[in-house]
Amino acid sequence: MSQHSISRSASPSATRPARRHPSRRALVATVAAGTTALGVTVALVAPTAQATPSAVPAAVPAATTALPTHIFAPYAETYSGDNPATVAKNSGAKYLSMAFVQTNKSGSCTVYWNGSTSQPIGSTFASAIASIRSGGGDVIPSFGGYSADTTNTEIADSCTSVSSIASAIENVVTKYNLHRIDFDVEQNSLTNKAGIDRRNKALKQVEAWASAAGRSLQVSYTLPTNTDGLDSGGKGVLSNAKSNGTRVDVVNIMTFDYYTGSSHEMAQATETAGAGLESYLKSLYPTKTSAQLWAMVGVTEMPGIDDYGKPETFTEADATTVLNWAKSKGINEISMWAAERDNGGCPGTGGSDSCSGIAQSAWYFSHKWEPFTG
Repeated sequence: MSQHSISRSASPSATRPARRHPSRRALVATVAAGTTALGVTVALVAPTAQATPSAVPAAVPAATTALPTHIFAPYAETYSGDNPATVAKNSGAKYLSMAFVQTNKSGSCTVYWNGSTSQPIGSTFASAIASIRSGGGDVIPSFGGYSADTTNTEIADSCTSVSSIASAIENVVTKYNLHRIDFDVEQNSLTNKAGIDRRNKALKQVEAWASAAGRSLQVSYTLPTNTDGLDSGGKGVLSNAKSNGTRVDVVNIMTFDYYTGSSHEMAQATETAGAGLESYLKSLYPTKTSAQLWAMVGVTEMPGIDDYGKPETFTEADATTVLNWAKSKGINEISMWAAERDNGGCPGTGGSDSCSGIAQSAWYFSHKWEPFTG
């Protein structure tokens, strides 16, 4: 996924063109007027209005409980100007995946929201996260994304010091008192073997740091997928994690934008992709039970018409099928790109950041999937 998009793997074995999410520009133009595609007036996040680090506590109060065993956590576009707390309240989604955290330039070891120096870690979104937690929810910041993964501003691609990468991640965990962090690895980051190795080595250090501090911290990877499971790029990320002794708690696959030249029944494609992932996880962790392996699986859908176009349309009926499948398999997470798309404001349009392109009521998919949390 990207700050602008979720994309397809660029691994050498890929024979299909790169998947990409749409640019964020259309959404930014909409929210600049103070109104989302849903017609809801929101508080815009202007750089000049950001609180200074000294104006907020050293850390946002932690959530009262760890993440539940099963979770619906749609992505929120933190670059859109929408207040994440407003998105959570209006959609009914207690948990949000927040996209994205990255460096502001290649070679840097300091991360910001969306790579913007006007959105520092700690002060930015502190109030929104506190509000979400006061309502019984929590957030999962996501590092990387398509934009970072194609501009060498994903933290492990950008920074060549493992200890500095670990420190940057630990700073985000500390400032927001996090229970889970996510790493969206796609495109160029799937073939950057040095970055993959640095990231997993740093995460190993972060996990040891969290354990010593008594922090409950989970690590998830968000990866592109084919209809039959991960390709070589995604498999390489996970096999390297295992070789480094890095614990991966969740593997969240992006179940859309397959680019096979044919149409797909999207719920069925999710099921076959999930089965392929579970099979690969079994090869990595042969001592785990089937239930334990499925509990590592997450899926991210793109409701409505995805970037490929109408042959890949995720329908309301698909939402029900995926929910029932997720419950039956006991997977960990259902997510979607993105919460801001969850409305029928642009019939027939594919790949928009701000609407699904199909006829639907506002927040249909959020309301359908939120009961999965628990």
